Formats: sequence, C-alpha cells, structure tokens
Amino acid sequence: MLGWRQIYPGRFDPNHTVKLVAEEVKALAGVPTMLYMLLTAPELPKYLAKIREVRPIFVVGGAALPKELARKAAEAGFIPRVGYGMTETAPILTLGFFRPTEKMSEDVEEYYSLLTATGLPIPLVDLMVADENLNPVPRDGKTMGEVVVRSPWVTPEYLGDPEKTKEAWKGGWFHTGDVAVWLPDGHVRIVDRAKDVIKSGGEWISSLQLEDLIATHPAVAQVAVIGVPHEKWGERPVAVVVSKPGASATEQDIIKHLEKFVEAGKIPKWWLPDRVIFVQQLPLTGTGKIDKKVLKEQFKEVLK
Repeated sequence: MLGWRQIYPGRFDPNHTVKLVAEEVKALAGVPTMLYMLLTAPELPKYLAKIREVRPIFVVGGAALPKELARKAAEAGFIPRVGYGMTETAPILTLGFFRPTEKMSEDVEEYYSLLTATGLPIPLVDLMVADENLNPVPRDGKTMGEVVVRSPWVTPEYLGDPEKTKEAWKGGWFHTGDVAVWLPDGHVRIVDRAKDVIKSGGEWISSLQLEDLIATHPAVAQVAVIGVPHEKWGERPVAVVVSKPGASATEQDIIKHLEKFVEAGKIPKWWLPDRVIFVQQLPLTGTGKIDKKVLKEQFKEVLK
C-alpha cells in the first residue's frame, strides 16, 4: 500500500539484519526476542549512526514489549511500536500509535507506558475487554478482563472442531484468551495470556507486568515469569532470569529491586516471586517467543 519494496532476508541473522536496516529498511516486525537480538548484535555499533538517521519502525508482536527494551530500541534509533492479534484474526486487531491531537506528557514513564500498550483497535475491529458475563470492564487501567472481538476477518470456525468453535464464539464474540486492562482513552494493554496468568489464592498475578519490572534491573537481559504449583496458594510466581554479559545479580537483588515497586504502590507485596532462578538462556518457540510451557515443565517441582 505504501509502495515500499518488500525484503525477505531468509533465516534471521541479527548482524545481517542491522546491516539491512542501515542500508535500506524503513520498517520491520518481529517478536521482542528478535528486537533484543538486534540491539545486542556485535555489528550494531558499526551501523548506529545510520540507523539513528533513518529512524526505522520496529513493530513488535507475538509478546509484550517491555519498557526497558523499548527504551533501548529508541536509544539505538528505532521507533518501537506494538501490534496485537493472533492467527485466528488474520492477524491484526490493534496497533500502538499516538493520535495526532494527543499531547504527550513530558513524564518519561508515562510516555513509555503508553508506547508499550497494545494500542487501539484498527478500523473495522469491534473490540471489548469483558468480564466472564461479557460485560465491559471499567476503563480504569486496573480491572482485568478477556479481550473479545468481532471483525470481518476473524475466523468463523475451527475446521472439523465444532466444540472449539462454539467455545471460541460464546455470546457472539470471538474469545482471544488474552487478559487485558482497558485504559480511559480506549487503549488496550494486554497483561497476560489466560494460560500464563498466575492464579494465587484465587487472585490474578500478571506475569507480563512482573517481567516488565524485573527487566528494569541493570543486570537483567531477559526474564520470564511463570506460575508454579503451590500446595497452599494453588500457584506462585517464579522468575527465570538471563543476566547481561559481564553483569551479575543475586536472587535477593532482584527481590529488593521489586520491593521498590511495592513501596511505590505499583504492585502488591504478595506478587513478589517466591524464587528467582538464573539460567544461561531461555527456551524459545519456532517463532522466537519465550516458551513458558517448557519452563513450567522444567521448574514445576521448584517450590516443593
């Protein structure tokens, strides 16, 4: 539509991609892991000046964009944007952008908070963050509900699976299985996948929000928070962390870092992870997303 040339570089190679970005790419898309790999590519310093001149757009999809990663991308010259959708929605539902009339606050935290939100529904998408009775949740940025949608390109059925189709289209809305909050201006912020949200003592804990806060620690390169079975509470959060090269932190360092956000009222104290485990690398799916299913299986006995 924009008349831009499409470039298909083949297998993802961070060094090759930063060279392409510097020489001819105006926009690219990928999951957060791919963006992280670009920002830590050995060849990046060679092309930084050109990238900062070109200001390419990087649309993040497939997983939440941590604020710290968005900051690093902006410092390197990228314009980070967030898109949201799924295979069944072909795929796009929302896109993060600022309205032309929107006056951005000079508050850096507020800026990145809005920048990393999942965005606004694109034209022809009817979207609601709903409770279990399909009533819209308050637009207070706090009350969690499931994202349900209707649009001309959402799949009408799962082939050969009428029961799954019926379940997905309960009440005439397609149920995405994603848990979100609604902001007052209509922006949507995904807080977790329904399968990844941690239910502790009957209350929900957002693994994505904890990951976002842990990622602000200067020694953290990547992090995944998973729910691990707990005899008393049902599930409790466990953080699995990859340290930055040449940096180190202890389990207590990470907990103390999170306690600052508890004191600031950003998260309740009972959200603090029961364990922080350091690993060399996180398992990835074929599309580069962190594979929490593998981590849950690997650490399912860690609290026993």
